[in-house]
Amino acid sequence: MARIDLPLRPRILVIALRRLGDVLLTTPLIASLRRAWPDAVIDALVFADTAGILNGNPDINTIVTMPARRTVPQSLALAAKLWRGYDLAISTQAGDRPTFFAFVAGRRRVALVDQTFNGRAKQRLLDRSLVYVPGVHRVEEMLRLADVLGIDRVSRLVAPRPRDSDVAPSGDYAVIHAAPMFRYKQWTAAGWRELAAALVARGLTVVATGGPSPTEHAYLDAVWHGTAVARLDGKLDWAQLSGLLAKARVYVGPDTSVTHLAAASGAPTVALYGPTDPRLWGPFPAGGLDSVWAAAARIQQRGNVWLVQNAFPCTPCQLEGCERRLESYSACLDELPSAQVLEAVDQALRSKR
Repeated sequence: MARIDLPLRPRILVIALRRLGDVLLTTPLIASLRRAWPDAVIDALVFADTAGILNGNPDINTIVTMPARRTVPQSLALAAKLWRGYDLAISTQAGDRPTFFAFVAGRRRVALVDQTFNGRAKQRLLDRSLVYVPGVHRVEEMLRLADVLGIDRVSRLVAPRPRDSDVAPSGDYAVIHAAPMFRYKQWTAAGWRELAAALVARGLTVVATGGPSPTEHAYLDAVWHGTAVARLDGKLDWAQLSGLLAKARVYVGPDTSVTHLAAASGAPTVALYGPTDPRLWGPFPAGGLDSVWAAAARIQQRGNVWLVQNAFPCTPCQLEGCERRLESYSACLDELPSAQVLEAVDQALRSKR
C-alpha cells in the first residue's frame, strides 16, 4: 500500500488503551513510525497506570494519559484537548473508545476494526483501516498496521530505558516474578519455592520482583515465606526493573507484562503459560519472532525465550481459568511439574554463560 500522505514534520498520536503488556507490544509500531518520519512528533495516549512501560522510549515525544475508569466529563475534556491536534491518529484497538479518540484527535485516522456491523460503520470515519483477523499475534497485528500506513516494519519491542539500581545483587542472579495480575495465570507456591531452591543450588542469587499493591505483597509473602530469596517487590520502577532484567542469568515468570519486558530486554526468559494462547500473546524475543509459537507444546524455544506449558487436550483454552472467572484456578498450571520448568531453566542458563 502507498505511504499515507502526511506533512513534512507530522504530529502523530498512537492510542493504546489496554493493559501494560499490550502497551509494550505496540512499541514495534511506534518504532516503525519513528523510522518512517524521523522528524515527527509522536505521542502515545495510554491509561495512567500503564504509562511507566513507555518511560524513556526514544521513539515517543510525549505520553498522554487518561484514567482507566474515567467519567464522562473527563472524557469530554480530553476530547476537547485532543481535537484535531494531530495530522495522524492511530487506534491500535477495535473498541469504540480508542476509535472515538482517533476520530477526535486526527485529521487523518487509521484504526483496527472488527467485522461486525459496528466495525464496518466505523470504517466510514477512517482514512484507512485494518480488519481484525483472529489468530494473529499482537505484534504481528501492530506490524500489519504499519503495512496499512505504507511504511517499513521495525520488528522489535522497545523496553523502558534501563537504569541501574543499587539494590541489584552482585554476582550471578536469577529473577522470578511469581505474581500475575489474575489468579487464573498463577503457578503454585510450592512450584516457585522448589524452583528458587534449585536456582540457589546452582549458585545463583534469586531475586523476587512484584508490584506495590498490598494484595500482591501478601501473596508473595505466602509464596516466599522461609525461602532465601531477595525480595524487591514494590521497590523498583520500570527503568530499574528493565536494568535488573537485562543483566539476569535467567528470568522466570507467568503470562504477565514483566515476562514480556524480560523477553524484550534480552534476558534468557522462561515463560509459564496456561490458558493464554501463545500464538496470540507469546513473549516476543529480543531478536524478533522468527517463527510463530505453537498453540501447545511441553517446552518450545524462540530466540531468548523458552515457553513452558502443561499441554492438556484443552490447552490453550484462551478462557479465564477452569471456572471462567479472573479468580479461577487453572488445572494446567496447578499441575505443571516443577521438574519441567527447571528443565527449561537449565536450557536457558546454558544459553548464557
